[in-house]
Amino acid sequence: MLQIVLGVTAGMFLAELGAGLVAHSTALVADSVDMLGDALVYGLSLWVVGRGPRWPARAALLKGIVMAAFAAGVLAEASLKIARGLLPGAGMMGAFALLALAANTACLVLLGRRRGDDLNMRSAWLCSRNDVLGNVGVLIAAGGVALTDSAWPDIGVGLLLALVFARSSIGVIRAALHQFRLATA
Repeated sequence: MLQIVLGVTAGMFLAELGAGLVAHSTALVADSVDMLGDALVYGLSLWVVGRGPRWPARAALLKGIVMAAFAAGVLAEASLKIARGLLPGAGMMGAFALLALAANTACLVLLGRRRGDDLNMRSAWLCSRNDVLGNVGVLIAAGGVALTDSAWPDIGVGLLLALVFARSSIGVIRAALHQFRLATA
């Protein structure tokens, strides 16, 4: 299951990143970067399956740090968008957000069946949940850009996604540190 989710996520990262750069979309680039992080997370999740109790905690801690780094990256990208004043392409944003939403919903359903297994699987599920939220956000941003002919809906959704990434990272880091303490006791 994790192999399937990894393949889908890595493919969507490449597609969304390319579309985000072409469309000058903060929200789409933010979502694609989150996809890259998730692909790394799923690969790491595969690697720690069957290892001792400290490995899932270490993996979850790394996942939390990656989520926090992506939040910071989205903030930097939004700042660049404001400075450059580029208008994103709403049509491309919407099309790729719909494609990503379908892919991420499938991944979320697959991972949802296993999210109660351990912190490793729960953190992987949280990454997919964030992706679905991100896709919905990009769709909203695309609609806002189309209606207002302004980059601000895209920037606003990008910043909101950064907040979601930051909150998720804090929760995962706390849980990982707690589990790591329990595993070393």
